[in-house]
Amino acid sequence: MMTSTFGTTVKVSIFGESHAPKIGCKIGGLPAGFTVDLHELKTFLQRRSSSHPWDTPRKEIDDPKFISGISAKGTLDGSLLTAELPNNNIRPQDYSDTKIVPRPGHADFSAWAKWGDSYKQTGGGHFSARLTAPLCIAGGIALQILHAQGITIAAHVLKIKDVNDTPFELVDNSVEANKLLVLQMNQLLQTAPQELPFLDAQAGEKTRALLTQLRSEKNTVGGIIECVATGVPAGIGCPHFHGLENTISAAVFGVPAVKAIEFGSGMNVANLLGSENNDAYEVRNGAVVPTTNHAGGILGGISTGAPIWFRCALKPISSIGLPQNSVNLQTMKSEQLVVQGRHDITAVLRAVPCIESAFALALLDTLYSWPSEQNGHDNDK
Repeated sequence: MMTSTFGTTVKVSIFGESHAPKIGCKIGGLPAGFTVDLHELKTFLQRRSSSHPWDTPRKEIDDPKFISGISAKGTLDGSLLTAELPNNNIRPQDYSDTKIVPRPGHADFSAWAKWGDSYKQTGGGHFSARLTAPLCIAGGIALQILHAQGITIAAHVLKIKDVNDTPFELVDNSVEANKLLVLQMNQLLQTAPQELPFLDAQAGEKTRALLTQLRSEKNTVGGIIECVATGVPAGIGCPHFHGLENTISAAVFGVPAVKAIEFGSGMNVANLLGSENNDAYEVRNGAVVPTTNHAGGILGGISTGAPIWFRCALKPISSIGLPQNSVNLQTMKSEQLVVQGRHDITAVLRAVPCIESAFALALLDTLYSWPSEQNGHDNDK
């Protein structure tokens, strides 16, 4: 059994394989009558596509074909939405050796350990980052629905090896910090699809030099993506196993290469005193708001009204052009492997819209599954 479905009310399934004829997604629970800006969706998908010298040479035109659930003008009809993308630029022959010699860092061996010879993947198969294309179709639609409700999501590369970008202004939840945050988010959202997702132009230039060097060395690199949502009202979510952190994390870990996630001050809370970590409250424009945001906009699995904020770490691309030690699964003897095929030098840059998509789907599903109880506080009177 292979589960590739996410969501409680807004349910998303992705299907296909890296070198199969097509890939796609199915989305249930979307609001009937909402009109998707199809041009905006296509522009969003371009942010994920290969467009730089250090990206994979594989080029795919990700222009979704909608089979059901949406009109030609983009209006949702409330039924199951099905979208497909053809895989036109496939080269399964590049992966003939890896069917019996698992690539280090990939899911080749773990899939073989689970399904044995019955699972014959080509390239990354269903585990491939190629499946983030349909994820971005679903996420791009979710982003538009959220934006219509006053919720905005933006992400950028915070760190890639020794290159650091300007962080979001988030720990301080003051009026001034929020104004700066809005400016930072607008800068990212107005960035052209072909540009690098950095707030600091110098960080972008350093990254170009780094990736050019790594390409010549046949090596890869990971990094950290920082993502934020503003406009999320207080009271969204529920405690314990379907809390906001849980739901967001489950969606984000659906993006290949993600290995860690932290909300708010994250791991650093272990170094703080309670008096330093607690977010005090004040009344601002008639609403109760935290004055700081160490919690990352979530307490008890429920939104506080502050920006929801997390960082996630992505491992280096596993396909490197250097010799690696592995094992032949037929002979059970050691064998050296040099991975063939077409690969990125890093997943971090193209993963930014994927993280935004996963976040958007998690938020939209939470909004529809566990909305704010507007009068819940009356029970305490």
